[in-house]
This record gives sequence, C-alpha cells and structure tokens, in this order.
Amino acid sequence: MKMPIKFEVLAQNGLVDEVVCQLMSGKEAEVFVVRSRGELRCAKVYKDADHRSFSSQTRYQEGRKVKNSRQARAMGKHSKFGRKEQEGAWQNAEVDALRRLAAVGVRVPQVFSYSEGILLMELVVDEQGNNAPRLNDVRLTGEQARNYHRLLIAQIVLMLCAGLVHGDLSEYNVLVGRDGLVIIDLPQAIDAAGNNNAAAMFVRDVANMTAYFGRFAPELLETDYGREIWKLYATGQLTPEAILTGSFEQSTVPADVRGVMREVDAARRWHELTIGNAQKKL
Repeated sequence: MKMPIKFEVLAQNGLVDEVVCQLMSGKEAEVFVVRSRGELRCAKVYKDADHRSFSSQTRYQEGRKVKNSRQARAMGKHSKFGRKEQEGAWQNAEVDALRRLAAVGVRVPQVFSYSEGILLMELVVDEQGNNAPRLNDVRLTGEQARNYHRLLIAQIVLMLCAGLVHGDLSEYNVLVGRDGLVIIDLPQAIDAAGNNNAAAMFVRDVANMTAYFGRFAPELLETDYGREIWKLYATGQLTPEAILTGSFEQSTVPADVRGVMREVDAARRWHELTIGNAQKKL
C-alpha cells in the first residue's frame, strides 16, 4: 500500500522500508504491518490529542510521574499544550510498560523504537506465520481454556510483582501467538502502589479473563484469583512462585488501616528495589 505521510520521517531515518497493510483502526490508534530492516513488524500509530477524549483517563493517570512541574501544571490546566503533554505521557506509558514487563519475563511484544507518535514493535504471529488472532476470535476446548487461564494468571502475577496493573485486560487485548499468549494494549497500565484505583482495576482484569475462559470451562467461574492475588500483594507476600488456590475468604476482623499502609509502603519499596535491579541487568 502507499506509505502514509505519518511514516515519512521513520522512512527517512531507515526505520520503515514499506507499509504492507493496515491491521486495525481504533479510537486511540491505528495499527499497521510494516517492513522494517528486512523484517515484518507492527507499527502502532497513536491518534492526535485533538482526536482523543481524556475524560476517562484521570483514574488511570493517578500516580504516574511527569517530567517536570511545568508539564504537571500544563496537564492540570487542560490547555492545548497540556493536552499535547498529556497525550505524550499516555503514549510513553505504554512504551515504558512494555519494556518494564519484558524485563521481568511477561510475554508482551518486543519494542524496537518509539518516534513521532509511532510505536514500532514485534509482529506477533501464529503457528502458520500469519498475524496472531485475538483470544476473542479463537474457539477453545475446556482443556485449552483451563491451560490458558493458568498461564495468563501467572503472567498477571508477574505484572503485579513488577508493580503494574493492565487496567483494561480482556480477551480483546490478548493475542494467541505461536509460542503462547501475548498481552497487548498497555497505554492505560497503572502503578499498583501509587494509584488508589489499582485494587479494583486488578480484580476487574482478573474477573474479565475468568469470565471469558469460564465460557469453555464453567468451573473457573467459581474461582476468585483476583482478590486472592491482591491480598498477597497488599501484604507483601506475592512472588512469581506463590501457590494460588483460586479462593478468597473475606475477613470479619476490623481492618488495621495503619498496618495496611505499612504493608503498602513495604510493597512499594520492594517494587522500587526490584525494578532498579532489573534495569541494572538491562
């Protein structure tokens, strides 16, 4: 297909040789298959800030760091410059999340570059080498559903151990790749320790996936991994090797608010130390 104008800068810099086809167009971005340095890759083109609505983003952005006080003030005033900065922060959040999760072993597309509002990353393919389908487009057996659910719960635990919650996880943003499930679409990823909405969003993410897999394996609908995992995280007991049961019992003991805050602070410090060690290894 004819190369869209938005790719010209990347083409001039030798990052994109050819735009092969468009995969999809959504409210936030358009996704293309491109040829880059002899390989087929995926290019996510974020739409301009003027074509985006920020009304639903506030709860996702809580706890995110900004570059400086000027950027924070501009974003708070919702000025034209502020909207541009907010859009840039939204895009950078996905790039940062993808790199951060890949560093700890979460299966996400590999990032190659991010420039001019275009994220160039790995093209996930199926066993035949075709574009990998979304989980929603695949008919599963009960055994496959149970296996995929187990694998995805393990990935969700890894994400939380890295301090991130997807925030919008569903069968529509999980790809069935050649080597297994791959999690995509992370611009709304939130900081687990710094966002007051994190617990509710995490439980919702897990519930979404359980409901989907429960269509094929109804016994999964009786599980409550979301609240079980979050309780382990909030008490500083969550590790990638944690043994999960899928059950959760609501305590009748009055909440120890101060104790919970101490545990959250401990989890935050552990998270910062883990990320720091992971970055040193890179």
